[in-house]
Order: sequence, then structure tokens, then C-alpha cells
Amino acid sequence: MASHKLGRTTEDIKRELTAVLRELKDPRVANTMLSIVRVEVSRDLSYCKVYVSAMEGLDAAKQAVKGLTSAAGYIRREVGSRLSIRHVPAMSFEATDSIEYSANISHILSELNIKEGEEDGSDD
Repeated sequence: MASHKLGRTTEDIKRELTAVLRELKDPRVANTMLSIVRVEVSRDLSYCKVYVSAMEGLDAAKQAVKGLTSAAGYIRREVGSRLSIRHVPAMSFEATDSIEYSANISHILSELNIKEGEEDGSDD
């Protein structure tokens, strides 16, 4: 039963974080296309680790994490006012390159599809 509540709370926090990120005015955050990849909340809801990725790559994500870390208090207050939970977890942000990694995999797969199409066309 507790894991269901933890999962629901995690998804609620992720949804509200996405909305709050759109409203931030810090140029390190506002000028990049950020995506929240994953949110991990501790069992006692006291800590929350947020994994952030940027379309521009890992360096842009690291810059955005600096901006998010400096605005962590504001973000925590906004999430707390939007959700009805007793204790809002302390948030830490980490940069990840998962968007860039998945885009690279997609590019490789599309190249494989093109090569297969060329081979199939030459057999006829």
C-alpha cells in the first residue's frame, strides 16, 4: 500500500516540477529545452532526486542544473503550494544525457533502415 502512495506522489511531483520549470526566469533554465527524465523520492518523502536532460546535450543540462539548484527553494515552495502533501521533499538535481543518447540511437536505427531498404532494392 505504501509503495502505491509513493509512486503516486512521485508522479505528482514530476508533473508539478514540469509546470514549475516552464515558469522559471533564470536564463540557464529558460533558454534550454529541458525534460525531467526521472524523479526518485525517498520512502519517508524527505529527499527527492530529479534527473534532468536537455536537447542541447549534457553541457546544457549541467548549466540548467546550476540554475535549478540556485532556485531549489523557490521550486520546493511552488511544488508544496500546488500539491497537498504534508512535507515537501528537499530536491537535488542531476544532469543526464538520456535525450541525446536516445536521439543518437534513433539516428543509428534510421540509418540501418535506410541501408536495409537499399539492400532490398538491389536484390530485385
